[in-house]
Amino acid sequence: MEYQNSIDYAKQMDHEDPLKEYRNRFYFPQKEGHDVIYFCGNSLGLQPKTVKENVDQEIEDWKSLALDAHLDGKNPWFYYHHFVTEKAARLVGGLPTEVVMMNSLTVNLHLMLVSFYRPTANRYKILVEPKPFPSDHYAIESQAKMHGFEPSDVIIELKPDDGEHIVSKEKIISTIEEYKDELALVMMAGVNYYTGQAFDMEEITKAAHAVGANAGFDLAHAAGNLKLNLHDWDVDFAVWCSYKYLNSGPGGVAGAFVHEKHGEDPELKRFAGWWGHNEEERFQMLPGFKPMKGAAGWQISNAPIFPMAIHKASLDIFDEAGMDALCEKRDKLTGYLEYLVNNINKDAGGNYLKIITPEDPKERGCQLSIIMSKNGRDVFDELTKNGVVADWREPDVIRVAPVPSYNTFVDVYRFAEIMRNAMNRN
Repeated sequence: MEYQNSIDYAKQMDHEDPLKEYRNRFYFPQKEGHDVIYFCGNSLGLQPKTVKENVDQEIEDWKSLALDAHLDGKNPWFYYHHFVTEKAARLVGGLPTEVVMMNSLTVNLHLMLVSFYRPTANRYKILVEPKPFPSDHYAIESQAKMHGFEPSDVIIELKPDDGEHIVSKEKIISTIEEYKDELALVMMAGVNYYTGQAFDMEEITKAAHAVGANAGFDLAHAAGNLKLNLHDWDVDFAVWCSYKYLNSGPGGVAGAFVHEKHGEDPELKRFAGWWGHNEEERFQMLPGFKPMKGAAGWQISNAPIFPMAIHKASLDIFDEAGMDALCEKRDKLTGYLEYLVNNINKDAGGNYLKIITPEDPKERGCQLSIIMSKNGRDVFDELTKNGVVADWREPDVIRVAPVPSYNTFVDVYRFAEIMRNAMNRN
């Protein structure tokens, strides 16, 4: 695209935006009577305006029906997880039977590792991305210990290419091949939280399967950000949270994907709970676990109704807008941000900042991670004072994520002007 560094250009792009009305379906924090420039949807998404209505309905049913709301409520609680399944499945490119919303992300990761990390004396290693999110690392460490291994012997952490912060697809594939006789699992993020690099999940899964390993992904920064096709990619399992790009509130209900080839196997080892038991027999309270078919067979406990109601409000928006349209706008918004940031750096002499997120739109989502060579924290604080909500990561990175469902080209332009002024003052 031929971008232009002007407010008139940004306004024209917003005028032509087919998704422009969706911004009005979210609440924005205010600063001095104006919407903040909210570029932190990669940490916590904004609240959809329909959330209160959804939650109020369940509060009313609780008040007026109590226990009977499980079957007689407007949205019967006994079946509530079914109300979000199809839309969640479309969002991640899975079959409805392959997706379930339950628990929190790391709980779901542990449940998946119980089933899909089955090490042997010779095949026990787990390949992870460079600098995985700490919670993922902790989960993998503890699972290794549970099987009697030292984490340092189990975990293979990919290293960035020389002089880079990202790791190439070729290096990922070659590392899988290098450890082909020892590898039990490839467990990576869909998008690395620090650099914003999006990984080629399809090719990584193919490579893992070719050497006899399973492939699983943490989609915390990918769900609602990338176009996903988990079923067609033959991914074994995936987990994700809902409070970042999926705008479903702090600590919101998480998701899990289990490919149908595994979900149809009742003998696959798992941690069981009564909500994963055959729905038709669940209330007979009999011993002997009979799992539901598909991902639902990994459920442990009742669906958390209020977080589910919040998530339903967000999924309604995603399903209506469609990931194709959201991804098209995402690439334009983030491309515009990249263009403006590079212009700022050029005007500052070329060495003040560096975008470490891949340039290729196919290798990233909304987020750009910007290394500040000097006074980074001061610049970030100046951004905050001027109504920008972004994210600082030690020691020198500002993470910025314009989200297509509620951010605008004018937001991006205003951010760049505030950043330019902050750099000039620091």
